[in-house]
Amino acid sequence: MRDQNKANLNIDEFREIFLKYTQKAFHLLPKLYNPQILDIGCGTGVPTIELAKLTNGYINAMDINSKDLRKLENKIIEYGLENRIKIIQGSLLNYKFEPLTFDIIWAEGVIHIIGFKRGFKACHKILKKGGFLVLHETIKGIQDYINHLSSFGFILYDWFQLPDNAWWNEFYNPLELRIKELSQMNLNKNLRKEISRYKKEINMVKSNPKNFNTAFYILQKS
Repeated sequence: MRDQNKANLNIDEFREIFLKYTQKAFHLLPKLYNPQILDIGCGTGVPTIELAKLTNGYINAMDINSKDLRKLENKIIEYGLENRIKIIQGSLLNYKFEPLTFDIIWAEGVIHIIGFKRGFKACHKILKKGGFLVLHETIKGIQDYINHLSSFGFILYDWFQLPDNAWWNEFYNPLELRIKELSQMNLNKNLRKEISRYKKEINMVKSNPKNFNTAFYILQKS
């Protein structure tokens, strides 16, 4: 069997395919000079680093996963962004930010985990007046909340849908092929566990890709 030390899912490689949508969403925002940005659920920081490239602002990158944040820390050093990105290990609901702190809150695929009502309330409190909350969520999961944004203190500034089945075609199908390649290797326990988790996601998305159609929503604090 091939060397297990060379075996890696390289999830960031697949996640980076979606940066074109992150870029599109950012360019729908008005130009802001030195914006204060909070990236919620930043993970290993694929969108975080891209946001730093797209703006001259300052980013607080927040996640609860210490392992992912260590990977982000290495990227920050690699790109020389120590003075522009601050890592915060914690949860939006528990961390004590000052009110009216941020111009932009960026949240790709995380607000539904927090809960939309609680997430909207927490974001509204720490956004500056007229600030923006940028969400990437499944259309099916968020639509009812989008229809009642005024009750959360937001308006829909802009939005766009990703291509149908984008998550299957651009992420999970290529990931499935990578996993098949790795099956020929002698894998360590941690990697086998990671693959098992992603196999469940793959099967779930494959069974009905349209349920996982997503969109970017740009909300403005009213």
